[in-house]
Amino acid sequence: MDDRTELEAAVLRRLVAHLQARTDVQNIDLMIAGGFCRNCLGDWYREAAAEKGLVLEKDEARAMIYGMAPSEWKKKYQKEATPEQMAAFAASQKAHSQGPV
Repeated sequence: MDDRTELEAAVLRRLVAHLQARTDVQNIDLMIAGGFCRNCLGDWYREAAAEKGLVLEKDEARAMIYGMAPSEWKKKYQKEATPEQMAAFAASQKAHSQGPV
């Protein structure tokens, strides 16, 4: 592994630990602000594994991000999205789909 790869791996580990600790931050909030969420990170993990010829099931990859089964995290921490969050999400989807200005 080169230095850049090691740094990127360390950053991902820190991001994952941060998201696991911040259960108060809902996935919809991440989607509104950044256009991605914990599920996206899990999916990206699975896609990267596939590029290397490794098979990683969707829930297995997502559990690596959540620190537990996604269904367990959802029961413990996920709140119903408010109408305001849904409106903000819809608006953000339009902004994210248009790309950078």
